[in-house]
Amino acid sequence: MLTIGELASYAGVTVRAVRHYHAKGLLPEPERDHSGYRRYGADAVVELIRIRTLAEAGVPLARVRDLLRADEEGFATAVTDIDKRLRAEIRERQRHRERIARLAAGDSLALPPEVVEFLDRLRALGVDERIVQVERDGWIPLAAHAPERVPEWMARKREQIADPRFIAFYRTLGQALDRTDDDPRLVELADQLAAYLTQMAEERGADYIDDADIAPPLAKVMDTLAFDTMPSARRLIELLKQRGWTGWTKLERVAAPPDRGQAAGSPPRVSGGGPGRR
Repeated sequence: MLTIGELASYAGVTVRAVRHYHAKGLLPEPERDHSGYRRYGADAVVELIRIRTLAEAGVPLARVRDLLRADEEGFATAVTDIDKRLRAEIRERQRHRERIARLAAGDSLALPPEVVEFLDRLRALGVDERIVQVERDGWIPLAAHAPERVPEWMARKREQIADPRFIAFYRTLGQALDRTDDDPRLVELADQLAAYLTQMAEERGADYIDDADIAPPLAKVMDTLAFDTMPSARRLIELLKQRGWTGWTKLERVAAPPDRGQAAGSPPRVSGGGPGRR
């Protein structure tokens, strides 16, 4: 016969836990012997281990009580259900572990592997790191908002970066980063960007530049991220508007003013895409 301390030790719990299970009606409480101590048999050890195992698996104590009273078939069915729940929790926790691990992995913060691969490819092609950071910061809310569309968007991105003119577009953006609003070179860069966008829209259609269908509130968030990183981008947008394009994340083609319209070759307004976006 065992004392309560021995019972707790053999079952891997505390004496306090044993008393708690007594109070909850999970473990029968034996009568005291002539010495005033409660003595437990080996069956109490088995029963206590069953209680501890179920409780540690996250089964509420009220449910544990029902399971202890269930027949063999009912108990087996319940254990199977518990196992399914634990497996689901393990998978979810593994996903959390992967996200936590990515916190220390630079571009991998909250980004799918294919996006990280794309960002690394931009670096390898000589795109300014600040442009890469703008891309990364834009992808974070985009991937969180619509993760199911990431493969579709990335397929389009991989097609685009295979075009040398598209990479030249990114490099031109990089040259604009350190320009002041009154820098004449910024005007030249705006001409180059507008010419590229117009050429691509005419050759490949507006969808080649962008078909992401990003909701306006999300586009505004992404615009803010870009402008915070590249202050000159706001002036660049003003210059692009004079050349038949407006917007950033959601770039749209517009009719340019008469003095610029012919040079930019801008037809009536159609849907377009953003300089730094999908």
